[in-house]
Amino acid sequence: MKYVSTRGNAPAIGLGAALVAGLAPDGGLYVPASLPVFNVADFDGCDTLPTIAARLLRPFFAGDALADELDAICAEALDLPAPLRAIAPATWLLELFHGPTAAFKDFAARFLAACLARLRDAGDPVRTVLVATSGDTGAAVAAAFHNRPGFRVVILYPDGRVSPRQAHQLGAFGDNVHALRVAGSFDDCQALVKRALADDVLKRNVALTSANSISLGRLLPQMAYYALAALAHRRAGGAPLNVVIPTGNLGNALGAVLARRLGLPIGEIVLATNANRTLPDFFAGADYAPRASIATLANAMDVGAPSNFERLRWLHPAAADLRHALTAESVDDDAIRATIRRVHAQGGLVVCPHTATALHVLERRRAAGDARDWSVVATAHPAKFESVIEPLLGIALDVPPALSALLARPAHAKPIRADYTDLCAVLTREETAPAQ
Repeated sequence: MKYVSTRGNAPAIGLGAALVAGLAPDGGLYVPASLPVFNVADFDGCDTLPTIAARLLRPFFAGDALADELDAICAEALDLPAPLRAIAPATWLLELFHGPTAAFKDFAARFLAACLARLRDAGDPVRTVLVATSGDTGAAVAAAFHNRPGFRVVILYPDGRVSPRQAHQLGAFGDNVHALRVAGSFDDCQALVKRALADDVLKRNVALTSANSISLGRLLPQMAYYALAALAHRRAGGAPLNVVIPTGNLGNALGAVLARRLGLPIGEIVLATNANRTLPDFFAGADYAPRASIATLANAMDVGAPSNFERLRWLHPAAADLRHALTAESVDDDAIRATIRRVHAQGGLVVCPHTATALHVLERRRAAGDARDWSVVATAHPAKFESVIEPLLGIALDVPPALSALLARPAHAKPIRADYTDLCAVLTREETAPAQ
């Protein structure tokens, strides 16, 4: 399998090279040159996430040096729970927050780290994994690469625009992980990362790669848990499973879109966003217009210029086709608060603000008479957002053991301006590079 740029002005390359590069040299995102098609029967005998992922991803690894390692990569990285839990008639939660940093991004970050570690030769220079985060990506990447020989992680996050526990996580790893709190928005952080990855002069001095959702190593494994949920639902006698996905940068949602394109039994896909309306406005018929992001309770979705929209347009070049394939709805903070209160009062369910956003969108569907089978994607453990949830519900949240251990560690993040010069100074500083 070869990979090409969404912008069409870069040579086709193999999977390993695309994983290391992160961003194509023309500024585009790498995508598969072709897409395989599966039948449900192709997954007979596969009933765990690692085995389903290995079967699903085999065509994408074909011909690459990593192909013989795929089974081992999946077993190492994806041995995490991803339960599809019934919460109401014809309604399920796909819980993706049972990993080491209590967010869905653990799956893909661990997968990318397992791939890049196998692509590294002993004499290679230290590779810097550069990542912008709106809350959860950074911690997942940090956990996946923490103390891996030959790697350092540099995390950029918007100062004051992630939850207190998310901020503590980002700064608590230490060692080869460096957290930068940027005086700006997530979009500022993302723009800095993209500029660095496209800077040939910088890359001659610093070996860079990305771990944001622009990376193929993040995108490919995210198809697998949608395949797991859809196959389990079909095997239980259900119709194709419809999904509501809370999203900001579109990486997680794109995993579901691609899994459906490959033939998995996934029905309608609805994108649930917060008050950042770039996607809902486009899907309602407006021109695509990135804009400055605004801060909300569902901070991990505070994105005004979603990177993976470029991949969606590659998959559906005609705007009308894209609008037919997906819909998107916006939920404001008042509705998020009300949904958190309501689902707890009705059944004792406690959800994070992002999951509440998706639940609210599904409630609108139910109120309009939609009785089909739906799964809401639960992207983060509510304990990461205790400053929002505990005052709303008047309860103390239990903290998962792995998160509790991180919160017990001291944390430090270096303040920088949303300025490329400041970032380059950090990236080229000798003392931030760990020994090989």
